[in-house]
Amino acid sequence: MEGIYYMNEVLEKTEEKMLKAIDTLESRFVNVRAGRANPSMLDGVMVEYYGTPTPIKSLANISVPEARQLVIKPFDRSCLSAIEKAIFEANLGVTPNNNGEVVFIVIPALTEDRRKELVKQVKSLAEEAKIALRNIRQDANGVLKNLKLPEDEEKKGNEEVQDLINEYNKIVENKLKEKDFKTVLIVSHAATIRAINYNIVGYDSNTKFLEFKPVHGKVYEYEI
Repeated sequence: MEGIYYMNEVLEKTEEKMLKAIDTLESRFVNVRAGRANPSMLDGVMVEYYGTPTPIKSLANISVPEARQLVIKPFDRSCLSAIEKAIFEANLGVTPNNNGEVVFIVIPALTEDRRKELVKQVKSLAEEAKIALRNIRQDANGVLKNLKLPEDEEKKGNEEVQDLINEYNKIVENKLKEKDFKTVLIVSHAATIRAINYNIVGYDSNTKFLEFKPVHGKVYEYEI
């Protein structure tokens, strides 16, 4: 019975680690942007500040002056280069630059080539998550082996660990499918376009909904 208790404890800790691997993947997916600037893309970027890894949001004000531009203004100008370096090394698919006072990032427009780059980037992140899951499986099987369980119990534990990684690999695949970058062209009447605009943008009153009057022949571009 004692062996079963320890085995269950190993399985619980293994699943906790796998859940964290999925959480990490989701947070990294959030940072992959498809043509629109958002301060959240810098979540998780750590800057080496006086020898201590520090969240970038603790060191600078981040603003969005234009739809495809981020401006990062440090509270301490001496860390400007460190901020630029941290963003570059975070592999966000963007190139930071600085003018001596601020770091600025221009988000590339979602061209077909850019879409392919983003697809490649998210596939790479998904593969890294799968590698993390395999490492967790290897560690769990190593712990089970060290428990000196009866052979049949160890085998059962290995099988349950494999069931876990199969389940979490499917979660990775599903999240990869969700993170697809597609350009869709919709040609329609004004009322339909107004309804689409309402569902994407959202309004706090019917008045604002009716105030939006699509112009004939105009192209409206949305990033979802």
